[in-house]
Amino acid sequence: MKLNYNKAEFTASYGKFSQIPPSERIEIAFAGHSNVGKSTLINKLFNRKNLARVSSVPGKTATINFYGLENIYFVDLPGYGYAKVSKSEKDRWSGLIEGYLSSDRDIRLVFMLVDMRHKPTADDIHMINYLIDTEMPFVLVFTKADKLKKTEREKRMEAFRDEIPYFDDMHIIPFSSMTFEGVEELRQIVEDIASDDEE
Repeated sequence: MKLNYNKAEFTASYGKFSQIPPSERIEIAFAGHSNVGKSTLINKLFNRKNLARVSSVPGKTATINFYGLENIYFVDLPGYGYAKVSKSEKDRWSGLIEGYLSSDRDIRLVFMLVDMRHKPTADDIHMINYLIDTEMPFVLVFTKADKLKKTEREKRMEAFRDEIPYFDDMHIIPFSSMTFEGVEELRQIVEDIASDDEE
C-alpha cells in the first residue's frame, strides 16, 4: 500500500493518558530519550519541515502527540530521561508512556530511537527490556548516524552488541535526517503494516 506521506496531519496532543479517546485506527509509536530526534524523524518520514515541532530544548515534548495518515495514527511519545524536570513531571511522563504502551490500543509497532553516538542510557535499556518483556513488536532506530565517521560507527555498532540485550535478534535501522539514510526503509515498514491492515 503506497501512502501519500504529504497528507499526514497533526491530530491532537494529550497530557494525560485518561484524555486519549479510544483507538479507532492502527497505531505506530515512536519512543526514545529526550532530544534523540523523534520529531525530526517524524518530519523526515512525512517529508515535512514542521509537522512535528522540533525543539532544541530537550524534554519539550511532554505530551503524547497523534498524527493521522490514512488508516494509521503515528504516536509521538514524550521523550524520557530528561534530568531537569521535577519528579512529579517525570512520573507524569512515565505514566503517559506506560499507560499508552500497556493499554489495549491497536499498537502494531514501536520505533525505538537510540542516539548512535552514545552508549544507551539506563532508561533506553529499561524501555527496550519493557518492549521485549511485553512482546511488543519494535524496530531499533539509531539516530544521528551521519555524525559518526565510518570507523567510529563500526565501533559503536560492535559496542551495542554488548550494551543492548538480544541485539543480534533485533531489526536495526541507522537513520540520518541529513543524508536521508533509513527513511525509505522506515516507510517500507509503515507501508507493510498499513497493507496488512487492509487485508
